[in-house]
Parts: sequence; structure tokens; C-alpha cells
Amino acid sequence: MDIRELLRHIQVTSSDRAVQRATGAHRQTIQRYRIWATAQGLLEQSLPPVDELQRLIDQTLELPSPPQVVSSVEPYRTLVSQLRTQGTEVAAIWQRLQERGFPGSYAAVYRFVRTLDDHQPDVVVRVERAPGEEAQVDFGAAGRMLDPATGTQRKTWSFVMTLAWSRHQYVEFVFDQTVATWLVLHRHAFEFFGGVPQRLVIDNLKAGITQASWDDPQVQHAYRECAEHYGFLIAPCRPRTPQHKGKVEQGGVHYVTRNFLGGRTPTTLPQANQEVLEWCSTTAGLRIHGTTREQPLLRFEQAEQAQLRPLPPEPYDLALWKVVRLYRDCYLTFDNAYYSAPFRLVGHKLRVCGGSREVRVYTLSYELVATHARAQHPGERLTHPDHLPPEKLSGLLLGRPAALAAATDIGSATGQVVQQLLDDAIVERLPTVQRLLRLRERFGDQMLEAACARALHFGDPTYATIKRVLVEKRATEPLPETAPAPAARTFIRSAGELLGHLFGGM
Repeated sequence: MDIRELLRHIQVTSSDRAVQRATGAHRQTIQRYRIWATAQGLLEQSLPPVDELQRLIDQTLELPSPPQVVSSVEPYRTLVSQLRTQGTEVAAIWQRLQERGFPGSYAAVYRFVRTLDDHQPDVVVRVERAPGEEAQVDFGAAGRMLDPATGTQRKTWSFVMTLAWSRHQYVEFVFDQTVATWLVLHRHAFEFFGGVPQRLVIDNLKAGITQASWDDPQVQHAYRECAEHYGFLIAPCRPRTPQHKGKVEQGGVHYVTRNFLGGRTPTTLPQANQEVLEWCSTTAGLRIHGTTREQPLLRFEQAEQAQLRPLPPEPYDLALWKVVRLYRDCYLTFDNAYYSAPFRLVGHKLRVCGGSREVRVYTLSYELVATHARAQHPGERLTHPDHLPPEKLSGLLLGRPAALAAATDIGSATGQVVQQLLDDAIVERLPTVQRLLRLRERFGDQMLEAACARALHFGDPTYATIKRVLVEKRATEPLPETAPAPAARTFIRSAGELLGHLFGGM
């Protein structure tokens, strides 16, 4: 209540009712001040300055004291103070008092505890940054938008990067908060600004920080590579302190929600992203900012843009890191494709780094063990032959044409044996051929060719015969000028022994 205004109305009219209509003060209050002002001689002269008037009121006017109400918790003050000092919650304090016969309510205990607690408001210090020094990043819920790929509405988030000095900002809507999306959004924001700030203040989102800690935050590996590529520092907020990035919280995410998204009819995601970029440069960029009292876009163009770090010659090649296990078939799975790794690491966990052009495989200690071109479609299997066990390799890679070509390289006899085996019209002989060709690793090409020639000479070109010749070291024995005729097969039992059962026995 303005005391000088009240006394002026009392001076010009003797009607308390008229003063009440003019000032809204209670009639008892008006009467009390009229009596006091008359006693002080203030109604017949000009009123003193407000500070002298207030001092006179404090010295001479006795105001009625408010009624004093003693809390029902007062007899337990010592106990309540002790429990509160120990950090005990109000509900637990109420239970302890009930155990001692306290008849009052929870609300009474709550009000009493509030009088004990120090309710000094938190004091904050506003921090301003130099041009180009800092940007703040955050995600916010953006309702639902239409996904053109499926024709359905999906939950959407808004990504906002706000430059701390100018308050100019970049906004993009997305359907997820994955690492890949997080990194692409940074690339788009830097390209929109035409440069990179020195430091990014971020929340403890899993796409950026794998373990939140004020003293030693653990940065997601791909995000660390992105920061190294563009040359910015990562500055995670202290856990549960969103006020540390208030410029993007209030002037960014909340402003986008209230202004651009407020009352907006749901549209497709691409259309919303096209329109929000125009909004960033017009409505948001040309408004008079509530703190700086200037237009964010103008401040950015005149002072901050020149202070940003230049963009690197090439944009960051999206590199996704994942820890996977190498299966016993010597392949690991990454992004729905299969990549081989050395068989000695079967069963081990490996780190996979997938870029847009290649996939690199590391041990957990970051030793590079394999490099592949990026698979072009789901289910594709990329193999380096030296990653597979040697004893398994021939069976995987040696087909019928390759087997015949390898046999012919060894010699004509080996080629003839392999051709006869492959010409079998009933049984698939390729596995037998593969085993036959592996004998060269043990005995050499010359001995294998000699053993095949010997088997052909005697009319028995089988794997078992050729291997037996090699093992018994008879491959180089001189061959007879003519092959012996096959021995005639004769029965050594009488016809009666063989056929007697057809005639009832003998």
C-alpha cells in the first residue's frame, strides 16, 4: 500500500468510504491513519518525503500485532530439530512424534519444520561468454510428426544448438537420439553456422557421455572422434544441473516449444525441418532477445561468426563404435552385416568402428586386427581368407573349376584323377578331391603326381589308394611296362553251398 497516496486522499476528503473506493484500503485502516495523521498535524501541510514519512510511522504509529498461534509441535522442538539435523524426512519425524503421543497432523509437523529450515533462496551467478567461445546443446520433446517412410505419426525430438554469446540457434527435428543421429546433427549445426565454437556444453545424454561424472565424465568414443575432427571441447553439465545450460534450456528448447511448435498442425518431419530453419533466421533470429536486448542473428553476423573455428576440409565421417563378440564361424555382426576377423580371436570381445566407407576391427586394447569395405546391403558377408583356419580354407574357397585347375597345375596324372572323380554322375566327389589336393601340403606336388600316375597305371585311382602309396613311399617305384590284368574273381564254395537254399537246402 502506498502510504503517501492514502494520506493524500485522506487530506482531500473526510469520507472514509470515498477513500476506500479510491485506494482499496480497508476502512479500519483508513480510520487508523486518519487519526494518526491528525495527531501529527500532517493533514494541514504538505506531506514529507516518503523516507521521512516512513520513519515517522515507525516511531509514532502503533500497529496492531497479528495474533500469535503456538504450534502443537512446539513441545517437541528439541527432538524435531535433532531429527531434522540428521536429515530425517518430515513423514518420518511425524511417525516418531506419534510414537511419543503427538496428536497433531502431518501438516502441522510440515509447517513447523518449514520454520526450522533455512529457506534462503539459491543465489545464482549469470555467466556470459565471449563470441565464439561456447555453444549449448539439448534435446526436447516435440510431439508427434508424420514419418513419410511409413505414413504413420511418430514421437519426435527437437535438437537445439544455441550460441552462448549471440543466442543464434540451429534447430532440427528427429525420430531418435542414437549416436548416429547425434553426430549427424552436430555436423548439420556446424554447417549452418559456418564454423565451430570452442566448447560445447551438453547434457549427460548417452549418445555423448557414457558415464556421467563431474570429475571424470566418460565420453562416447565416436563423439570423442567427432570433437577431435572439428576441434571443439566437450563440457558435460554436472549431473542433475540443467541450469548450467540455461541459454539452450529456456531460450532454446522451451522457446521452440512455445513459439514454433505452439498450436502447430502436425506435418511431415522433412517439412517441419525445412520450415524451422527459416524460422531460426527470421522469427527467432530477428526478435529482440529478452536478455541481450538485441537481435540474435544480427549479433551473430556482426561479431560471433568471425570468431568461430573454420570448418575442416572434409565433414566428419560418421564412425559408430560397438563392442561385439567374434563367433566361432570367424564372423562378427555389425549393422546387420557380417565381417570376418582372425580365427585366433574366436570367443573374444572386439571393438568395431564402422564408418561410411569402411569397417575397422580392434581388440579391446585398440589393436587393429581387420579392415573391411562397408557392406552395401543387410546380410552381406565380407571375408578375408587369412582370417579363417588353413585346414578349413580349401573347403570354403576351392570349387570344382578351381580344384581341376589346381590339379592340372600339379601334373597331368593328378588332373586326370581329379577329372575322373568329378565326373562321377551319382556321388558328389568334390570333398574327396579337396582332401586329395591337400596331400600336396604333406608330400609335395612331385610325389602326389607320381602317386596319381601309379594309381592310374594299376586302374585304381581312388583317394585311399593314392594316400596309401604316398604313406608307404612307393610313389617313385618303377612301373611295369604293362599293367597287370585284374585278377579273376572265382567262387571257392560249391554251387550247392551258394544256391542250395533256393531248393530247400541240401
